[in-house]
Amino acid sequence: MSTETKESVPLPEVLIFPARMLSAGTTEKLLNNIYEVPNVRQVNISGEALPAVVGNGPAKGTLVNHPERKVINVKGREYELNLLVGRVFVEINDIDNVDKAVEEIKKICDDLLPFGYNLEVGRYSKFQPTITDYKKM
Repeated sequence: MSTETKESVPLPEVLIFPARMLSAGTTEKLLNNIYEVPNVRQVNISGEALPAVVGNGPAKGTLVNHPERKVINVKGREYELNLLVGRVFVEINDIDNVDKAVEEIKKICDDLLPFGYNLEVGRYSKFQPTITDYKKM
């Protein structure tokens, strides 16, 4: 008999893996639309860094003027986008709501990502501390 409660079970995530890196404008639209989907708990993004200054080499310390390093507005708050988005992780608040959320997310992606994408459901972020995390404390 399992003593596992619903609170101790990791929440499911939907991975959106676009076929291309996303521009700042597309990222802003995608995030705002995803946050309107019912049962979305949080959204995390990852991708290639867009540094503000050159970190090494002969041009070390000079400013990088990348056209996609912009301030975007998500849910009424402004964020400086300092990466080219390559993956979006959408955490759903309950396993029972995953199918409905995936349907909605798929509609959004079909509209905003005409160049293609993959959707996967799983758990991609750690949800409890590891032994290494305890060692660092």
